[in-house]
Amino acid sequence: MGKKIYSSLFFVCALLLVSSGISYFAGGSSTLIGILLIAGLAALATAVRGSDKLKGFSYTLWIFTAVAAAMFFPKYFVSVGDFKFKTLITPLLQVIMFGMGSQLSLKDFTGVIKMPKGVIVGVFSHYMIMPLIAFTIASIFNFPPEIAAGIILIGCVPSGLASNVMSFLAHANVALGITVGAISTLLSPFVTPSLMKWLGGQYIAVDFWKMMMDILNMIILPIVAGFIFNLYAKGKETKKARITQLISYIVVIILTNVVFLKASGTDFSGLMIHFVKAMCWFFFLPMVGGIALARILKDDFKVMESILSMVSMVGITFIVVVITASGRDDLMKVGALLILTSLMHNLTGYFTGYWLSRLVGLPEKDRRTVAFEVGMQNGGLASGLALGMGKMATVGLAPAVFGPLMNITGSILANFWRGKPPVENKTETEIETEKKVSEEVTEKETEKIDIK
Repeated sequence: MGKKIYSSLFFVCALLLVSSGISYFAGGSSTLIGILLIAGLAALATAVRGSDKLKGFSYTLWIFTAVAAAMFFPKYFVSVGDFKFKTLITPLLQVIMFGMGSQLSLKDFTGVIKMPKGVIVGVFSHYMIMPLIAFTIASIFNFPPEIAAGIILIGCVPSGLASNVMSFLAHANVALGITVGAISTLLSPFVTPSLMKWLGGQYIAVDFWKMMMDILNMIILPIVAGFIFNLYAKGKETKKARITQLISYIVVIILTNVVFLKASGTDFSGLMIHFVKAMCWFFFLPMVGGIALARILKDDFKVMESILSMVSMVGITFIVVVITASGRDDLMKVGALLILTSLMHNLTGYFTGYWLSRLVGLPEKDRRTVAFEVGMQNGGLASGLALGMGKMATVGLAPAVFGPLMNITGSILANFWRGKPPVENKTETEIETEKKVSEEVTEKETEKIDIK
């Protein structure tokens, strides 16, 4: 009862604050309007935490609150003195990807063997459907070239981590989702620059090798570091398996240095310095950290997972806010149309992913998974790549808009499917049992809604 009263009070406060802010639009102070709307959204984000059906939207509402703050008071989210907040985007993205890697192991890729058809359809659909939809939207609507390039960029990146949470809520095949997401991410250094150069090259100059290097630095190397950390922190692998994995990780780091040589044109000494730095940061440091943490936590990793989850959510919010503040003037010009086209992009991804899966004969659980894997993108990576191009205020706008929108649509679709469990090969008793188990763990899972 207390929880419901608490939630109701915040709903009332949110209604009063937002309605007051809207009423001032006619001629009130923009500062006052901003304060009222920000406070109203914050109250609404707090209020939905008290509702079992709506609490999954809390994180997205907090993102909207932060975006509103960036739109009304952009100067506070661009820099402090001579320090530019955008310099934190890449390190934050690396931490988020490290968190992803620390929750995975090579066993998560066995889905390729167990579910080859689902994995092939999922990865192929993701990299076929979303880039082509993005290119079509950029060709039809009259966006400035760099903003059009941003739309194509969000279509060319791999799927985001939020898709796995949505698959869980929707009674979909979570194991398939993890495998499809992991493989699409590992393919991204090769596929994303190729697609971007092919489809987006007419709107903006694309340096293939530099983009590949940026993806390796922001995504692949941190994930490898997470794998190594997981290998030593949890210590469940045999000695032979551990040695095999470590050798494979060293090979990956060596390959990234080959790309670095091609992208930077450095000499041999510069290459060796880069290699030593990569080995220290992404190999030896996570190894030492994993061993130390295993002794400290003694196999209780819930605290670490909670911290990484919180850092990920705050990091994504920070990235969206900085990009919004930096590109506020451009967003004011094309904001409504960009929101509309981002929504079209996202919803078409769900629709075509689901029906293409049905067309090739995948079961219902797999169709739902592919729908989320196709429709939900890694907005953080797209933002980081926009920063690497030096076009964060323009190319980065589409990722900043797409991220919050996909959380809303994904949550709505997941909750719709949650009430309609797949019936293939299951009795009513099995369905009811799965529903009860899902309800028990949903509260914890929904707090991770976009840790990408």
